[in-house]
Amino acid sequence: MGKKKEEKVMDDKVDVDRDDGASWWLVQKGIGASFICIALFALLVRVAVSLHPYSGAGNPPKFGDYEAQRHWMEITLNLPVTEWYRNSTTNDLSYWGLDYPPLTAYQSYVHGLFLRFFDPESVSLFTSRGYESYLGKLLMRWTVLSSDALIFFPAVLYFVCVYYTSHNSSRRNDIVWHISMLLLNPCLILIDHGHFQYNCISLGLTVGAIAAVLSQKDLVASFLFTLALNHKQMSAYFAPAFFSHLLGKCLRCKSPLLEVIKLGLVVIGTFAVVWWPYLHSADDFFGVLSRLAPFERGLYEDYVANFWCTTSILIKWKRLFTVQSLKLVSFTATVLTCLPSVVQQVLAPSGKGFLYGLMNSSFSFYLFSFQVHEKSILLPLLPASLLALEEPRPFRWLTHHALFSMFPLLCRDKLILPYMAMYALFTLLYLTPGGRSRLKKTDHSSSIASIMISFLYLCSSILHIVYLTIRPPEKFPYLFEAMIMLMCFPQFALCAFYSNAKQWLLSKHSTVDKEKKLI
Repeated sequence: MGKKKEEKVMDDKVDVDRDDGASWWLVQKGIGASFICIALFALLVRVAVSLHPYSGAGNPPKFGDYEAQRHWMEITLNLPVTEWYRNSTTNDLSYWGLDYPPLTAYQSYVHGLFLRFFDPESVSLFTSRGYESYLGKLLMRWTVLSSDALIFFPAVLYFVCVYYTSHNSSRRNDIVWHISMLLLNPCLILIDHGHFQYNCISLGLTVGAIAAVLSQKDLVASFLFTLALNHKQMSAYFAPAFFSHLLGKCLRCKSPLLEVIKLGLVVIGTFAVVWWPYLHSADDFFGVLSRLAPFERGLYEDYVANFWCTTSILIKWKRLFTVQSLKLVSFTATVLTCLPSVVQQVLAPSGKGFLYGLMNSSFSFYLFSFQVHEKSILLPLLPASLLALEEPRPFRWLTHHALFSMFPLLCRDKLILPYMAMYALFTLLYLTPGGRSRLKKTDHSSSIASIMISFLYLCSSILHIVYLTIRPPEKFPYLFEAMIMLMCFPQFALCAFYSNAKQWLLSKHSTVDKEKKLI
């Protein structure tokens, strides 16, 4: 009996030599089959969410993000590449002008070809403004679904292979649970397949870059992350973490300068290829750059749960300071708050430290940078998802408040039903055996902390009901949005502080380990 139990325990473990191939690991341990099953279910969930309304549905004159993406497709299809970012009689930039880097424009062009093949009227530029046919909507939803399946899903598989083949021992249940947390993230699904965006592309490229860093393929990582930057400028939230980690590794090589030059050439070369149509003219180049930094929109949008918007209840930043002053102040605050994380990775680069660094730098940008939107919480949530097995409780806490912070936005899009369904599904998956086992191992919270957490969950539940059932006073029409913001901001700040502390503790542990080896 004892031997059989030991054999069963060993069978439940995934013990992998670093030298074994990822494909061998997938086949021998059955992770590949599990990934396919979860991926198929995740696709079905995305399809179900996409059956609901989207941003700006039937809401003229400007509609919403769905119309913006459709308009970009017709702009890129019907105008020369040098005209895509230029204001003209055929390209009115005040009506959803392109404001993302060139890779997004190329993606819009490819998707536009797909739409034009099946429904030419949907991308006819001069006659299609606000176009909302059933076929057009079906095709638009398909472009997001295919992008997810072709970019984000393979990137997650790459990460899982790299992350767990480098671990000495991980339970199969834990790995399967982690895959489900990554592929069934409720925030990403609701924003991309409900609200309507293509975050799966830039986040997928970022996950691929992270996996490449962890597998010591730094040149590949630089290439993939540069592509992510050129798809959405918000990917810069992760730039300090990539820069500091790769620099720290270069400084430990025999020829640091040569390594830095190689990485620099990959980054510059990738930028040059992506931006090539705009490098022939200074006017074209700076015209695109000006579109990527919309400072005229102000310090923040709506009621985003970051420092500037939350403190604006007491300090009217927009009234008291000029845009130029606010740009400087927000830049300084962002740099100072991500500096500790950057320094730690330059001094002691490590795989786990890199993941915490990604979370810390993205939080710094979300909390303190200029022009932040509610949807930007997806960026800190990504590294938190990658660390879900290490930090299950903070991951759940952050996911809960990330969803909650976007609740008013999703309500405006009439996505209440998928919001509730996705939250319920996330909770059920989180509490499956893999999640429960990790919770037991990491449960160090006191009874007072547990009571506080339960109280905050209760408050957010009540606020959900209040938001849906009670009309705010006419004098304060955005009272409930402000209350949600005030509840979420401290939690995000707490998560950022916790993550920074965890990253610096890694340095302490590595120092202790070195001293033990010397003894």
